Amino acid sequence: MKEINIARTIVKKRREKGMTQEDLAKYIGVSKASVSKWETGQSYPDITFLPQLATLFNISIDELMGYEPQMSREDIRKLYLKLSADFASKPFEEVLDACREIARKYYSCFPLLFQIGSLLVNNSTVSGDREKTLDVVAEARELFVRVKTESEDPQLVHQALHMEAFCALVTGNPGEVIDLLEGTCRKNIPAETLLASAYHMAGKLKEAKTILQSGIYQHLVSLIDALSDYLMICADDPENFDRTFRRAGSVAEAFELKNLHPAMLMKLYIIAAQGYTALGDKEAALGILEKYTELVAGDFYPLKLKGDEYFNLIDDWFEEFDLGSAPPRNERIIRRSMADQVINNPAFAALAGENRFMSVAERLKNACYGQEASEGSK
Repeated sequence: MKEINIARTIVKKRREKGMTQEDLAKYIGVSKASVSKWETGQSYPDITFLPQLATLFNISIDELMGYEPQMSREDIRKLYLKLSADFASKPFEEVLDACREIARKYYSCFPLLFQIGSLLVNNSTVSGDREKTLDVVAEARELFVRVKTESEDPQLVHQALHMEAFCALVTGNPGEVIDLLEGTCRKNIPAETLLASAYHMAGKLKEAKTILQSGIYQHLVSLIDALSDYLMICADDPENFDRTFRRAGSVAEAFELKNLHPAMLMKLYIIAAQGYTALGDKEAALGILEKYTELVAGDFYPLKLKGDEYFNLIDDWFEEFDLGSAPPRNERIIRRSMADQVINNPAFAALAGENRFMSVAERLKNACYGQEASEGSK
């Protein structure tokens, strides 16, 4: 919890109004020396002066006091995971109200506001109502806008900008996304290679390998994500669609994505199956859905970010993330989503009468909802 920052507020607001310490002293009816002590933190204004100061600066007394509750990174992580679990087990509106109350209480803790916004986006569909989902995403966007506007952390501001754009896209405002992000995609030189070279030169081989592994991992995830999104818009060109899927599959196989990051492969499979269904290739679509089901029913739970035999130095790096290695949604909700992406996906309506599709749906129910039922009986 940060201290009261009334000194900083008085200095900032006085200067914004173009007032000197003497001007402010005359307005309040105190000596210039008193104002100087307020601004240097040697003393606080008498409580009777607070309404007068707040009125002069056109701010609330809370803002004047500069009272900024802050949460530590570890506390934010614990709170996020608790609320994520609550979304899976408690009434949606109850947890939503809890998120709102926390955001109001810690309205100046920008890392927390960013995570609350992310939590709302990640769980917006839990309500089961399309209009409610859009309202929650719009609410989350307001938090991202505040973080983007008020935070002094460049990395956090950058993340908030992208989440604001994501919310705009979800709520059907592509023009706003273009306005927000156009011009921000510039060619850059990854810092990992330069830093790794410096570590290597300094004889710190493990640090050099760790930096490069984390860089390769990030670029791999970005590549698969981009290929999946590109696949989504290639359904108008069957040859290019097929070529894109095969290339993405080759990358996924080369880096053993099935074990390293199964969620990324699941997204690729769903998009590919939807595309082949739209193209009328039921055989290809069903084959991919069977692979998807095999993956979902696999033995990679509990869900978390992790390395493997190749990426053997990045587990500690994951722990530096805001949520550590934990997923952004509760596992129970993720499991439901895995099944619903097939069973309740209108894109697969043309497959509904196929025996293979019904077998896939049944297996997904058993793997995702069956697990939930067994947990509830314990």
